[in-house]
Amino acid sequence: MFNQRLSKDEAHRIPRLIMLLLLLVLALAMTQCTSSGGEEGDEAVDSGGSSDAAGTTDSADGEESAEAGDDTITLAIQHFSVIEGTTWSGAHDRAGERLAEKYDNVEYVFREEVGPDLTVPYAEELISSGADIVIGNAEFMGLPLQDITEKYPDVYFGSIIASDLATERNFIRLFPRQYQALYLEGLIAGALTETGNIGIVSAFPSVQVIRRTNGFVLGVQDAAEMLGKDINIYVKYAGDWFLPPEERGIAETLVSEFDVDVITHQTDSGSPLDVAVEQEIWFVGKDMDIVGFYGWSDTDTVAVSFDTRWEVLYDQMINDYMSDEQNPETVLYLGMDSSITLADGTEVPTVDIMNDGKVGLDAISPAALSAIPQEILDLVEQRRGEMINGTWDPFTAHAFVSNGTGLELEGIQIPAEGVEVKPAGDEPTAEWLLSSFNFDLQGVTILE
Repeated sequence: MFNQRLSKDEAHRIPRLIMLLLLLVLALAMTQCTSSGGEEGDEAVDSGGSSDAAGTTDSADGEESAEAGDDTITLAIQHFSVIEGTTWSGAHDRAGERLAEKYDNVEYVFREEVGPDLTVPYAEELISSGADIVIGNAEFMGLPLQDITEKYPDVYFGSIIASDLATERNFIRLFPRQYQALYLEGLIAGALTETGNIGIVSAFPSVQVIRRTNGFVLGVQDAAEMLGKDINIYVKYAGDWFLPPEERGIAETLVSEFDVDVITHQTDSGSPLDVAVEQEIWFVGKDMDIVGFYGWSDTDTVAVSFDTRWEVLYDQMINDYMSDEQNPETVLYLGMDSSITLADGTEVPTVDIMNDGKVGLDAISPAALSAIPQEILDLVEQRRGEMINGTWDPFTAHAFVSNGTGLELEGIQIPAEGVEVKPAGDEPTAEWLLSSFNFDLQGVTILE
């Protein structure tokens, strides 16, 4: 029926198991059960433990959940892709696990490879099994949850934002301000390139993709200005999020035809990283610390990654649910100034640069440090601290000048090349960033 990773604290089972064992011994002594009764009990355990549909690690887990009562909160995440080997769904999955570790009364269950036609039936299946919060971890398959919000008024539903901002009282939209960490990555990438060419393997034009790319671009351009470099940024689209052969082909083209020596991606496979390893160029990761959490490559290739802690956003939903909040905040757009304290006491912001288990300046590859001028390192440290403190933001500080490329939306055309859409110092609204930032910033080359 669904997959389950973590159940409640097993320590709570010990008194109950002792009591059950005592009652069982008493019952056997009183009734002198025959061996056929024992076989019937074994059958019940086998049928519960062997079924994938049960979604529990053993029958005792299921009994405990049933007996736990109203204080148990079940977080159900529907992943649009597989979890293993992906940074996007991998980060969401890790968030669910961390929240179940943090709270004794929170369970995390999930479904993988959920398309929009399966979102609602799977959600209803999860709800019938006790789910209190149901998430679609991509917009295209999360939006159908809006259709059943009135049917299940006591359930919180959530969906990632790509550009649509539809909400309901119990339909919450969310996204982290990843562009903040991407700006820091851009500073590092701009300092590292020797050829002056940086490549981005991207999925397809969308507000989400364009916004994140623009954060990286601003960082590269600030590094270029500070260091007196002329840097070209090349973007080529694969057509979808997870197309390993196409992503590899684009990465190879960026290296062979455009002489890039730093490459990053807005896709979900590891193919661009494979090319970086083979070509011995720098790679900049996304969504997770790919070296520290997945063991993908090492810091001889991965200069830095950014790590997304979706648990910060889900934690707000969980706490609102625990408080019986009937009108929770319906658009969550949290950045580096928001954080969570994990079960082990570690406090982590919503996003941060991270590499091989280290954060901040320590996240920069030891092999890369010697190639990065001190003024860039100082700026990375300064801007990171300011964003964590909520006193500086790259999208407020910089002007937005259109490249003349992007994605035309209904009622929103792509601004002409050279048009200043937002002056430096003006803070764009969260709504505009999430739904209307549809153009590339000036200085990017979009390859056909």
